[in-house]
Amino acid sequence: MNTPIIITIAFCAVALIVFLIYYFNPKTIILRRLKKLTYSKIGSLQSHTYAKIEGKALNVEQPLIAPLSKRKCIYYKIKIEKKVSSGKSSHWKTIVDEEIIQDFFVEQTGERLLIFPKKQPKNYYDYLVTDKTANSGSFNDPTPEFKALLNNYNIETEGFFGFNKQLRYKEAIIEVGERITVAGFVKWVELENPISDYNYARVASLIAKDKIKILITDSPDALKPKRQR
Repeated sequence: MNTPIIITIAFCAVALIVFLIYYFNPKTIILRRLKKLTYSKIGSLQSHTYAKIEGKALNVEQPLIAPLSKRKCIYYKIKIEKKVSSGKSSHWKTIVDEEIIQDFFVEQTGERLLIFPKKQPKNYYDYLVTDKTANSGSFNDPTPEFKALLNNYNIETEGFFGFNKQLRYKEAIIEVGERITVAGFVKWVELENPISDYNYARVASLIAKDKIKILITDSPDALKPKRQR
């Protein structure tokens, strides 16, 4: 096989790998699914239909607090990684991978939609934008806030001879009041117990059905253009 053919095959293989990584990226998957749907108004939702809604995320109960940024939220995902060496190579090892979500409202022009996310079994598929990071290294001390967070997870910040360990942190949240996009099958439900700041006994909700899960994202790419809102 001559050199030009080998180069062409190698280029095609690399291009295919790049395409597959992009195509199956969580952000790409969820945006692709949402793009096929039209936006709906909460007040006009009908049971058993599949709908896409944009609105503000609001807490139903006491909101969560993001571990590092301390922002009020209804969902946060964090990851802490440590750089480990093996011979001449090194890689990032995940030591904390945490995801906490609670029931929440999506509010749209005064009307509300209720989301009941479940983790076991997981009934939703999501993509959150990472908007808070932190890191430390040999000559880079962790900030007091980052060090306090690491202490909460019993992670040592220093190694031999007192040098800082190479650590990095990523935080993605859905903040209270943030505009998000959700999609799922509509189900109107009767509320057995009253919900604070909600004066109705019946509320629209989104549910998963069969293998089709609820979609949740705070990606700006999923929001309606401002002129259409």
